[in-house]
Amino acid sequence: MTGIYLHHATAICALGADIHCINNRLFSEQPSPLVNTDVYSAGRPLPLGLVTDLPQAADTRNNALLHAALAPIRAEIETLKQRFGAARIGVVLGSSTSGIAEGEAAVAHHLQHGEFPAAYHYSQQEIAAPSTYVATELQLQGPAWTISTACTSGAKAIASGARLLQLGVCDAVIVGGADSLCKLTVEGFLSLAAVSDELCNPFSENRKGINIGEAAALMILSREPGAVRVAGVGETSDAHHISAPEPEGRGAEAAMRAALAKAGLAPAAIGYINLHGTATEQNDRMESLAVARVFGEHPSVACSSTKSLTGHTLGAAGALEAVFCYLALVRGDGKLPPQVGDGVTDPQLAALSGLGTVQIDHPLNYAMSNSFAFGGNNISLILERCHD
Repeated sequence: MTGIYLHHATAICALGADIHCINNRLFSEQPSPLVNTDVYSAGRPLPLGLVTDLPQAADTRNNALLHAALAPIRAEIETLKQRFGAARIGVVLGSSTSGIAEGEAAVAHHLQHGEFPAAYHYSQQEIAAPSTYVATELQLQGPAWTISTACTSGAKAIASGARLLQLGVCDAVIVGGADSLCKLTVEGFLSLAAVSDELCNPFSENRKGINIGEAAALMILSREPGAVRVAGVGETSDAHHISAPEPEGRGAEAAMRAALAKAGLAPAAIGYINLHGTATEQNDRMESLAVARVFGEHPSVACSSTKSLTGHTLGAAGALEAVFCYLALVRGDGKLPPQVGDGVTDPQLAALSGLGTVQIDHPLNYAMSNSFAFGGNNISLILERCHD
């Protein structure tokens, strides 16, 4: 993929309220910021990647996360509008929850009072709501839509935005994802017996499942050269099962190989992989197998799962973890996002000898970010550090 660059990465998540806080905490190997609460799981406290002190600056919590993430890049977007025109700037976001938390509260209110709250409207929970909010807030007139492919949504928004630029439909695209905590997702994953009561422990023999979090992550894509380029994208769909991954990871492997082919790279060129790494039994097994087939029987490539630092942010995860790769690339000091866990090797997994590497002895040049979702939806992104 040629000539598509990422600019002005911004995010809000459990690690911090802005990109500077996130950057400082992500690379400092501090304890996980996840908090135990039963606010979304009555009577059963769970570690959650909760964003605290979030002002209710919009009609839904999801849009409030987006509002906060937008703040640092508003001036740049106004400059782009002056340069290209509002009709040439698109918005493509990923989300799996949209405003469903407000829908939950509205239904509870209706059950008690026989009517919906005056402030509630069904459009708040439509999947289109996040992209509609951003486009309206910024008075943009280009294409705007939301992708909802579960845990690949945010990464697929980046791929979709890149295609708008390649087709000449847009001159700039705001891409990313947002998902907010709600009972639907927390209790839904509890019903699948996929949630851990403890801090998640990706790729460990002692892993017990996921922690859930919330986040918004945004970037501006354009053809203007910048510090980081979208070098390759690989997307596959194995359609093995509605909620379980294909056991051997063949779709995940194909996505990584497709991304490498698009980037024109051999596996050895990748300096770091941000693994999907949910800490569930099946996902970690299939991802380890897929990585081992692509990168060698005992891959030494540096890799980590950052989900114990943020929770699994679902529709935002692919975008948030792409931002983490972006930060590692632009640092130029070889520091990598760490993995929090007990480090106990699972002999049932393919051995990832580079797992948990936090420092390499040269600037990171290529980072891969993997995202895998329900229904066998897979995507692998490769981002490149562009030298001065």
